[in-house]
Amino acid sequence: MNQYKRFWWLQLICLCFSLAAFAEDTPFAKSLEEIDATMAKFHYNPEQLASEEYKMIQMNVAEMAQKAESRADFISSFNQLWHSGPFSHVRIDEMHQPASALADYLDNMQVGGKGALLTWHENTAVLTVNTMMGTDTIAQIEAAYKAITANNADALIIDLRANTGGAFAVKPLVGHLTNSPLDAGVFVSQKWHATHDTPPTKAQLQTVSPWSGWSIKAFWRDAQDNMMTRVQFEPLLPHYAGPVYVLTSKQTASAAELAVDALKQLPHVTVVGEKTAGEMLSQKMYDITGGFQLYVPIADYYSVQSGRIEGVGVRPHKKSTEQDAMSTAMALAARG
Repeated sequence: MNQYKRFWWLQLICLCFSLAAFAEDTPFAKSLEEIDATMAKFHYNPEQLASEEYKMIQMNVAEMAQKAESRADFISSFNQLWHSGPFSHVRIDEMHQPASALADYLDNMQVGGKGALLTWHENTAVLTVNTMMGTDTIAQIEAAYKAITANNADALIIDLRANTGGAFAVKPLVGHLTNSPLDAGVFVSQKWHATHDTPPTKAQLQTVSPWSGWSIKAFWRDAQDNMMTRVQFEPLLPHYAGPVYVLTSKQTASAAELAVDALKQLPHVTVVGEKTAGEMLSQKMYDITGGFQLYVPIADYYSVQSGRIEGVGVRPHKKSTEQDAMSTAMALAARG
């Protein structure tokens, strides 16, 4: 550990102790102490926890904890503060089941049939994808591409304006639109940041095999165990080669941003709408004293074409308001 890293680590420890003391007379004191310790242990880059922005939000959370009138108030206020925090994917919730059991649940969950919906405007297909979660969403996207190709759609509009992310529904969404393996980017872990001050180069990315699988639990394990987790989309059949228009908004976030950024590499794809949210990290849940669960960002993401998306977002090819994006895409599709 170099002198600089030793210095910020000592600063962070001192701050955690002082904040715990500040909130020690609240019912949430032990929870706050464990939140700070869990963040320091698992955050993808603990050096970011020495920033003035992070110290400020810690102080605001400690002050809020003294005023919180209930557990619900504490949770709501914590999440509201972190909504404008120095990095995304941090929140707390009630613990309804242990984090390990929750991971197993997420691997098999269904969102209830409304994850993805295919509609038609004459011979233009409109695939609205509301989440990247759910085995049923994956099945709906697969079925949609079969219908889109079987009906020889003149164009495809993919609506991601309300999609705030999720997991593996991104794989078929992108895979059916590429006819060759598509390198999208790389997740980097705490192990990477412990020995590197810069993101991986394309040459470094090529040294690791692309990650494959459908298990969120396995992805979290590998993302933390390895320095780099390479994201590559494999081509899937049926392949749709017609013009594609992807709709985005300021709410388009996380795995949906990964999809938008990857699709921008394809020559037959045009992104229409607003710059995306810039909330592109991978989070994992941890159990916290007091019956809470803390969501911690465990890996940062770098796109092969855009660099870091967190805090930046993905820009569209053609700017439009969220409200006008559909009509703009329809007009573009009509022109061919």
